[in-house]
Amino acid sequence: MGIAFSEGGYAVKLKRITPVDVVIWIALLFCGLICLVPILNTIAISFSDRTSAAMGEVAFWPVNFNFSSYKAMLEERQFGQSFLVSVLRVIIGGSINMLLTILMAFPLSKSPKVFHSKKFYMWFVVFTMMFNGGLVPTFMVVRYLGLMDSIWALVLPTAVPVFNVILLMNFFKNIPDSLEEAAYVDGANPWYILWHIYVPLSKAALATVALFAIVNHWNSFFDGKIYINTQSKLPLQTYIQSLSATLDPTQMATMSPEEIKEKLAMSSLTFNSAKVMVSMIPILVIYPFLQKYFVTGIVVGAVKE
Repeated sequence: MGIAFSEGGYAVKLKRITPVDVVIWIALLFCGLICLVPILNTIAISFSDRTSAAMGEVAFWPVNFNFSSYKAMLEERQFGQSFLVSVLRVIIGGSINMLLTILMAFPLSKSPKVFHSKKFYMWFVVFTMMFNGGLVPTFMVVRYLGLMDSIWALVLPTAVPVFNVILLMNFFKNIPDSLEEAAYVDGANPWYILWHIYVPLSKAALATVALFAIVNHWNSFFDGKIYINTQSKLPLQTYIQSLSATLDPTQMATMSPEEIKEKLAMSSLTFNSAKVMVSMIPILVIYPFLQKYFVTGIVVGAVKE
């Protein structure tokens, strides 16, 4: 039982802490540490020198603190160009994803009596989730359409994210039909109903879908290796994957003693850790603004009436 006492004329009842609550808190704390510990270790390694990192002396605090890995990465001119390419990809690709997801989820959320071809399109959607054309056929399609070495080769193959469509479709199903019926009585057409009723009421689901689209486009690097041939058009993730911390004699001949010292302070381990942290920063900045919608969008959109 809880403990009840009076405060300002109101009865306040404190919930009793049970062993189950303690177990849940411990489990959540453990899960949080599992996620946090690798990130702290990666940050510490990225700010440490190569010897300390190679010998395993770095835990959660940098050893022989230095910015060599980050400085080498940020001083590259190509870094800024690739960063802008990734930002452009997120804007264009995310916008296309959101538009097509909304336009596809809205009719699929209707009953077969309203949308007579719903079953056919649903089977088509589910089929694409389980099977795909494969890497070689997709490459051939992109090549024959003349999309190679362009931003469109990065955004069009993933223009319709099927998982997001199903998530948003289930969310639309939870919107009362009475709202749509009232709008029809007032003379509204389906376009007006979609953009003035369904979309404003689906902020949580739309924020969740937008977060998925942003993360997918920002973190993708493999398609950049396949479809992009020009160095200046590489997205950021593809570019940082190609960076190396190796130092050969031909490089040393053109470098100053300070540059050689900074280069020697880096290793593949510290450099790769710096890559990971740089690639995480934009997502970590965006996520707090969408986090309050994320849980609601996932829970409501994943439940079917």
